[in-house]
Amino acid sequence: MTPIQKIEHELIDLKTQINKHPLYKTLETIEDVKIFMGIHVFAVWDFMSLLKALQNLLTNSNIPWTPKGHGEAARFINEIVMGEESDVNESGEVKSHYEMYIDAMDQIQVNTSKIKAFITSIENGDSIEIALEKHKIDRAIADFIKFTFEVINSGKAHRIASAFTFGREDVIPDMFFEIIQQSKTDKEDNRYSKLLYYLNRHIEIDGDEHGPISLKMVETLCGNDEQKWSEALEVAKTALQQRISLWDFIQKTILPTKQMAVMQ
Repeated sequence: MTPIQKIEHELIDLKTQINKHPLYKTLETIEDVKIFMGIHVFAVWDFMSLLKALQNLLTNSNIPWTPKGHGEAARFINEIVMGEESDVNESGEVKSHYEMYIDAMDQIQVNTSKIKAFITSIENGDSIEIALEKHKIDRAIADFIKFTFEVINSGKAHRIASAFTFGREDVIPDMFFEIIQQSKTDKEDNRYSKLLYYLNRHIEIDGDEHGPISLKMVETLCGNDEQKWSEALEVAKTALQQRISLWDFIQKTILPTKQMAVMQ
């Protein structure tokens, strides 16, 4: 069994918890989906920082340019960046996946003011911690984001690649497939067209392209270093646990609104 296979074996139970999470069946109405998207958008956003952290570590955008010595890994991450930061939406427009998600939120009239205010704070120089506190971001969301940036701030490419690969790219296709299959929302409702495009696009490119590439990237960065493989496993487990906690929080947020609707 290869080191990658060992990690994937260790993650089976956590991935099963994510793929069988009761949240998916909770998504019954457009109001449920609005709550989901209003929280999940923070995970869509911080994914891009994982992506760019890897690109910064594995490639060189400084001038004068000098080689980083990570040729194979650099190729992997550059291919993924192109797809995530400059993909083509359903109308043929070039946009990042985050921007596509915001468009999908706008389509069903989800309030995007909180995520946009949060990002504006960061653009204006606030730290992640200050921005989270300033905009009263819920604890579960804040914990998810803080973990992402703890990994990024470690400056260790193999740790960041593990969070990116096992916490995102390797689990997202199955996770989004379950959202589409198990949710009880009307898939023919045109108001979901942008969201369904976003979900299906991730199932397609993460499952067929980015997932396999990111696994190779982890292999390249960990090499024969047992310590790196151990750290990669630790990060992978925590990343999936954070996802489960976020899914728990979204479900707990949705359920009271459904009970209120029944009472009315």
